[in-house]
Amino acid sequence: MTVSTVPPAPRTGGLPQAIAAYGIWCLFPLYFALLKAVSPFEVVAWRLLFTLPFCVVVTVLLRQGKQLREALSQPRILGALTVSGLLIGTNWLVYVMSVLHGHVLAASLGYYINPLLNVLAGTLFLREKLSRLQWVAVILATCGVAILSLGALDTLWISLVLAMSFCGYGLTRKLAPVDALPGLTIETLVLLPPALGLLAWQALTPEGLAMGTSLKLNLLLPLAGILTGTPLLLFASAARRLDFSTLGFIQFVTPTGLFLLSLFVFNEPLKPVQVVCFALIWAAIAAFCWDLLSRRAAA
Repeated sequence: MTVSTVPPAPRTGGLPQAIAAYGIWCLFPLYFALLKAVSPFEVVAWRLLFTLPFCVVVTVLLRQGKQLREALSQPRILGALTVSGLLIGTNWLVYVMSVLHGHVLAASLGYYINPLLNVLAGTLFLREKLSRLQWVAVILATCGVAILSLGALDTLWISLVLAMSFCGYGLTRKLAPVDALPGLTIETLVLLPPALGLLAWQALTPEGLAMGTSLKLNLLLPLAGILTGTPLLLFASAARRLDFSTLGFIQFVTPTGLFLLSLFVFNEPLKPVQVVCFALIWAAIAAFCWDLLSRRAAA
């Protein structure tokens, strides 16, 4: 009897949800660009506050109140979701600050680094195995990201915080035994006190609160709840169904969208080093996807 050394075909049940979530996220800079007059702290605070009623309404509509109550009654789940809530809150704050201060490329680099961290986390903590071709893809992507990082050392901290916080968030949500909607609802409850604190602090600054100063902002800021909740629900659902390494590589959709937006919408300059990085990363994506589809067809 021979034992196969070929890794099993990865789970792909959450693939549509993952692609939808990452596709929505890559368009976020277009929304945040409309909020340039608003403090990043206030944007994040309203984003948190308006996500909570969105989650409550969806919970009622989908009749998931029982799952929510069960999750709230289990200290282990509450602890995990407190950690994931703080991680995603940190990610939101740094992301909004980077976009509003014109560092969209730094944000895109962070989400280029994140898939590599996902692969590392998947192999270290979840014992996921990669095929040879997938390891080739990882090496290619690592080379591309390393080259890009050398050309953006002044904003590299932004990229690293975004990458590490989102990797930690995804790993925590994958391990936490709770469905997407109850989990996100509890995360927003955990972040409610910090959000109220941010609004109180902003109200005491000379600029004050932007909410209530114009009809445009009064419409745009509440929209953050739907725009935040929808992709996070899709992502949490995908994280429970997909191998973490596969989930990470699909995430290259988001930084590629950010990269293209930074060039063609926000008119950030394109450097030769970025072209090289882009080519290496897409070669890695092609190799990873080819292997993914081949093993899925053979399964």
